Amino acid sequence: MGNTILGANTLSTGGYTIANSVRFNDGDSPYLKDNEGNAAPAGNRQKFTFSIWFKRCKLGVTQMLASAAYSSGDEGYLYISGGDVLVWHHSSSGMGQMITTQKFRDVSAWYHLVWAVDTTQGTASNRMKFYINGTQITSFSTETYPDEDKQIYWNVGGTYYPYIGRRHGGDYWDGYIAEVAQVDDAQLAATSFGEFDEDSPTHWKPIDLSDLTFGTSGYWLDFEDSSELGKDVSGVGNHFADDGGLAATDQCTDTPTNNFATLNSLYKSGVTFAEGNTQADNQSSDWTSALPTMGVANGKWYAEFKVTDDASGTTRNAFGVCDATDGTILAENELGYQPTGAVGDSVGYPGDAANTVHKNGSNVSPTTSTYTINDIISVALDCDNGAVYFAKNGTWQNSGDPTSGASKTGAITVTTGKTYFIGGTVYDSTYQVNYGNPTFAISSGNADGNGYGNFEYSVPSGYYALCSKNLAEYG
Repeated sequence: MGNTILGANTLSTGGYTIANSVRFNDGDSPYLKDNEGNAAPAGNRQKFTFSIWFKRCKLGVTQMLASAAYSSGDEGYLYISGGDVLVWHHSSSGMGQMITTQKFRDVSAWYHLVWAVDTTQGTASNRMKFYINGTQITSFSTETYPDEDKQIYWNVGGTYYPYIGRRHGGDYWDGYIAEVAQVDDAQLAATSFGEFDEDSPTHWKPIDLSDLTFGTSGYWLDFEDSSELGKDVSGVGNHFADDGGLAATDQCTDTPTNNFATLNSLYKSGVTFAEGNTQADNQSSDWTSALPTMGVANGKWYAEFKVTDDASGTTRNAFGVCDATDGTILAENELGYQPTGAVGDSVGYPGDAANTVHKNGSNVSPTTSTYTINDIISVALDCDNGAVYFAKNGTWQNSGDPTSGASKTGAITVTTGKTYFIGGTVYDSTYQVNYGNPTFAISSGNADGNGYGNFEYSVPSGYYALCSKNLAEYG
């Protein structure tokens, strides 16, 4: 069995690269606003094209991709609804309302949306077009197009500010956003912003936008300047200001051209996810666990975990691996244990007991140290030799050597040929995971041998971050 990537749009091919995205954590009320203290530019309200790449984290709640807003009753909205469908909406007459039947529920994948408007078109269905990953959406539960020649609430200018990640009254985005662009005075097809890969024709990938003419209200946000996340690189100068909830640390390398693993919020109820699904919280006296969006059956892989809150005071977390033989392994128990009837491997390094690692419900008792808040636990999984290694603050436990190969020095043995997930349990506590795209502060900065990821400690030689480019090479 090869490496498994859960998602429809995890790209690893060459060509144009998107270097950065921005992590939007709705609890921080994050958004970008086009003004930088000035009036927003007015543009063509009948004809324009808007493009955005996004990766979802929280489902079942209304979240704004973009809006043009003045007050709560005078806005144009482009959003994902609580029913996980795409919506264009404005309450004023004649501006149209479009709601897709297609749902957007994949928290592992990047989506690309192109919204192309030209209300001067005589045919109603040509006045507003939506493309997802290069394919035009044609199925809508509500399909009300703008009136012909209607000036909709977009590009109004002045105090009708364009927002990314919220509307005037809230509904903050929770997830990742990359490469946002708007072209004024032109209705363009998706092929102006992306293309299907010639070697993998079902994979939609971004292209260089530098040849586009963006127009008066146009912009191109590439998020590559962490000191000015909303910087417009189109040459027009319509810079977006961070008016709240974002910081330089929210600049990420999880992008449409190199998709990183995150915790899978679809897999387990009872856990509260945050920070782009790199944080898990459970404030109850019960063990529960979280799985990543990527599982691996080949190669060697590395991740780091940090406990940031511990209400119980006993650090009853456990970090490690389980296989995919029985889907209830992590759903019901902490790592290292198995539900009744489970037949897979589950190995966990707990923080509350010295000289203890659990495997399949038993104590295998290697030499390990307890850990507590702010300690960083490393997990190195060697699928090729069937071994898992643990480190505390950079020191490999049980005199482990992840580069020892078939000798498995200091390792816990697991079965080769199975698909494994690197995850963690949470009990009256909060932890953050770094699969290469950290949310906790990194003091040193270490990439893997391919230059991917940003880790606190050195990645063992031959081990790699969980991202789509590495999976394509070593899967």
